[in-house]
Amino acid sequence: MEKWSLMTITVLLGLTVRWTVSLGSYSGAGKPPMYGDYEAQRHWQEVTYNLPIRQWYFNTSDNNLLYWGLDYPPLTAYHSFLCAYVAKLINPDWIALHTSQGYESQPHKLFMRATVFVADLLVYIPAVILYCCCLKETSTKKKVSSALCILLYPGLILIDHGHFQYPLSLGFALWAILCLSYDWDLLGSMAFCLALNYKQMELYHSLPFFCYLLGKCFKKGRKGKGLILLIKIAGTVVVSFAVCWLPFCTDVEQIMQVLRRLFPIDRGLFEDKVANIWCSLSVLIKIKSIVSPQTQLKLSCAVTFLSLLPTCVKLTLEPSLRGFKFALVSCHFIFFYFHFRPVCLIINEIPFMATWFLLVSTFSMLPLLLKDGLLLAYTVTSLAFLSACVTSFSIFEKTSAEDLQLKSFSLSLKGYVSWFKSFPKIVKRLFLLSVTVMGILTLLSATMNPPERLPDLFPLAVSIISCLHFLFFLMYFNIVILWDSKSSKSQKKMS
Repeated sequence: MEKWSLMTITVLLGLTVRWTVSLGSYSGAGKPPMYGDYEAQRHWQEVTYNLPIRQWYFNTSDNNLLYWGLDYPPLTAYHSFLCAYVAKLINPDWIALHTSQGYESQPHKLFMRATVFVADLLVYIPAVILYCCCLKETSTKKKVSSALCILLYPGLILIDHGHFQYPLSLGFALWAILCLSYDWDLLGSMAFCLALNYKQMELYHSLPFFCYLLGKCFKKGRKGKGLILLIKIAGTVVVSFAVCWLPFCTDVEQIMQVLRRLFPIDRGLFEDKVANIWCSLSVLIKIKSIVSPQTQLKLSCAVTFLSLLPTCVKLTLEPSLRGFKFALVSCHFIFFYFHFRPVCLIINEIPFMATWFLLVSTFSMLPLLLKDGLLLAYTVTSLAFLSACVTSFSIFEKTSAEDLQLKSFSLSLKGYVSWFKSFPKIVKRLFLLSVTVMGILTLLSATMNPPERLPDLFPLAVSIISCLHFLFFLMYFNIVILWDSKSSKSQKKMS
């Protein structure tokens, strides 16, 4: 009973923080003509409710794709239709065709915020609570602490309840991970298919799912049980996709148009000043000028594939839940960098590094959050999250080689690298330096105007500093994965 009482308090605290953040500004508030993601979600409700399905992804006189055209998979469209149905009952003006474009009002904002709140409450938060409750060989205090820190992660709260997005794809993916931890492979496969069909970015996580399940089938035997499991999983995936895409399967052109909207590769590798390797390298090497878009795409695919190979091969040959979770982290890093964040899942295993990374991931969104008027929310939620992690996990006491899962790696370096013994002190100093730099850059970005000659100075500085952090974390997590000696012991455990 004590565990569930504490979990209830944790959920209420998480919900309170979410609703408080939602009272603030949102993406594109009062900024015509395009507004922002808030208007995009409202516009998708307008389109899906007023137009037949065959027109949702096509450019027509009633559906201008240049004005926030639908570019997410079918489940997002169905969800938009469901929200629109409720909106119609409350106020038809909110989704009236054409005349509702750019609609903003306090009651409508309350409705839109409520739709995110309900989605969080019904899908994502229950998955978090069950995931933490099912952590094995973990005390009640640690389970509650994990849930608290995951639910207070500022990056997700600020994007969903501040900027404006829905957490459903991440929720479905977490349900899939939860199912796989109990060997419910078919349910897990179906849940991940729902995640993919809600937001195509879940492709970041698809390779670890594929390699883990394939490795599991191989382990059961390439014939008999293993082959039967593989056929069942393949059948589940096909049926799940078929059900989601059924209304668009009337002709090939419908399917091709949806795919063109989902994967606009013509945009290239550069999307705003994001903290990936390509944007950071472009400061020194003008990649856009010297490399054609087609070559950029090929280069990106090649580097991504080579970077993924070690982690995916190991997961296929040695499938384990622990290795699977770390592979999710590593693959997300690689796709985020080399192709165009699940670290919460391992915050109970490596609290120091997980906390550090999650703070940096939130900081990397600073230019976007400043644009949305969310500086206060960013500052308060980041400090609250850091305080929760320090209090719950005593992170500054968890910096030994064993605590950082580097014991095997340190033993392999013994006699070669003398300074590794002082690594705990070094990593603490690096953390403090990192937090100081992020704090200073946040202050400068919020209070100073950049030089006229360098209007993007602060966003670019945030991008480069975040990218350097992420490269460090990528190297660290790959070392943990490749030198992991616990995978075979934890194959049937939820670490």
